[in-house]
Amino acid sequence: MDINSLMNQARQFQEKMTVIQDELGRKSVTSSVGGGLVQATVSGKMELISLEIGREAIDPNEAAMLQDLVVSAVNDALRKAQDMARQEMRQLTGGFNLPGLF
Repeated sequence: MDINSLMNQARQFQEKMTVIQDELGRKSVTSSVGGGLVQATVSGKMELISLEIGREAIDPNEAAMLQDLVVSAVNDALRKAQDMARQEMRQLTGGFNLPGLF
């Protein structure tokens, strides 16, 4: 394998990576906790897009419970987004996990 071929493969890999990252930015996952009281939606780029809190969950005497539900929903949505990103990247890498990508 010559250096030009290697450089060409690296460029193609980078182009495909850019396409996948753009696609992930358009995708999202949602997590619902507390029987639907709290929903968090996260993009494939690991950004919180929306957070919905049902009226039933808003009780000044239960602030700690609401905080726990929000943290749980966001963390679960982030895990789902990471899994989605890993699956997309596996397609690019032929099934290999490359540390640091997601």
